[in-house]
Amino acid sequence: MLKILVVEDHALVREAMAQTLARLDAAIDCIEASNAEAALQKLEGGGVDLAIVDLMLPDMNGFALLGVLAKRFPDVPAIVVSAMDDEASVKRAIKGGASGFVSKASSGEEMLRAVRIVLDGGVHVPDGGSATPAAGRRAAGPVSDRFGLTAAQGRVTELLALGKSNREIADALGLSEGTVKVHMSAIFRALGVSSRAQALIVIARSGTRL
Repeated sequence: MLKILVVEDHALVREAMAQTLARLDAAIDCIEASNAEAALQKLEGGGVDLAIVDLMLPDMNGFALLGVLAKRFPDVPAIVVSAMDDEASVKRAIKGGASGFVSKASSGEEMLRAVRIVLDGGVHVPDGGSATPAAGRRAAGPVSDRFGLTAAQGRVTELLALGKSNREIADALGLSEGTVKVHMSAIFRALGVSSRAQALIVIARSGTRL
């Protein structure tokens, strides 16, 4: 299961987003927080794969919360959901560490698309935003640079090269097994392979360091 944290102070909106995502994808389990403090407490508990954050929270500006998330939980990507969907707000959110931005006027299907793009290591923005590597992510080492992997995918690759299973990788990185599978699929595509064995061969032959 993919655990998604929905941070929104309006209960009806928060519950609607959580219910919509769960209805569209049975593999999604949403937990909810009505403010930044509650969100950080839930993140401290671990196991969260993605955060969906409203910009207008009662106890902390959403942009400020993005900064806190980037520092304290760098492996948990965030998608901003807001009625303030002007270009300046979108750019500020992405620059502030968000991996995606979805207007509150969007459909549930668009939200799900954004979730999938971001979990696949991309960036989603309104008006057909593309799934490109997140510019704000840290490089995880030469193997990431060589194959265009995100920092999180680079860490998964390191453990893959050590012969770790998906469950062992999930436990080591504090992720769900579902998220590891998503990262693994992205790694296979980046390396142009279809199996773990082929991935190990490509890594070994590439001459890159882990």
